[in-house]
Amino acid sequence: MSVEVFSAVAEGLARGERMVLVTIVRTNGSTPQRVGARMLVFADGRTVGTIGGGCYENDAFERARAAMDGGRPELVHYDLNDEVAAETGLICGGQMDVFVEPVTTSPDLYVLGAGHVGARVATLAATVGFRVHVVDDREKFASAELFPSAVEVVVDSIPGWLERIVLEPTAYVVIVTRGHRYDLEALRALAGRDLKYLGLIGSRAKVARLFEQLETEGVSASAALERVHSPIGLDIGAVTPEEIAVSIVAEIIAVRYGKLGRTESGRPDATARPMRWTPAHS
Repeated sequence: MSVEVFSAVAEGLARGERMVLVTIVRTNGSTPQRVGARMLVFADGRTVGTIGGGCYENDAFERARAAMDGGRPELVHYDLNDEVAAETGLICGGQMDVFVEPVTTSPDLYVLGAGHVGARVATLAATVGFRVHVVDDREKFASAELFPSAVEVVVDSIPGWLERIVLEPTAYVVIVTRGHRYDLEALRALAGRDLKYLGLIGSRAKVARLFEQLETEGVSASAALERVHSPIGLDIGAVTPEEIAVSIVAEIIAVRYGKLGRTESGRPDATARPMRWTPAHS
């Protein structure tokens, strides 16, 4: 890998940017670049490095953008004698295989509430590769000493803090505060956000009451419900805070890898999302 591309990968990872690495892995005959040539594609369209230019590089760029959204690598074969290449004048007489590979960054998980369940979710999520941020307005609960694996522990009003920060569409958020009022405040602050995952702890009755309240405030309950996983967690019969944390993190992992999703309309996909349980702890 060239120093330029290597440095760009390192810098992109440090900034938490989404990237895809395009690498020539096999050549046959005459090709513009050798095996090992690389191009790094960023979410905003920036590129670093090259695999030789021309129509096939443009095609690889588009495939990289698709892989960025889908999260899946792809091996692509290019025949440089084909008609498409001929139209651009790039007749090299060879073939090459290109590996299009998303560069995986650690996703950010925001745990809103540092109580029994929140603490265990934060600890477990860090062990499976999430960058964990913990927010609570109680200094006794939200302390760096209690969350050594978190990248950030914030003592602040949760809705106030949410209003001041920007959450990326790739972010995961778990609402596990100490009470209905605090859950409502957090949900209100997040209702219009585009997030990878938003989970809310509570019974179906509690969730219904919260959304009824939001609707009276002018927030579309139906639209909000389509984005919220609640009751939160997979149905594994969890009872203790530790077991509940396992079910929540398992659901987040399933969403991360596309095993638990939604239909194209945005509504929950009943075939992909199992029935969930009603937790009693926060």
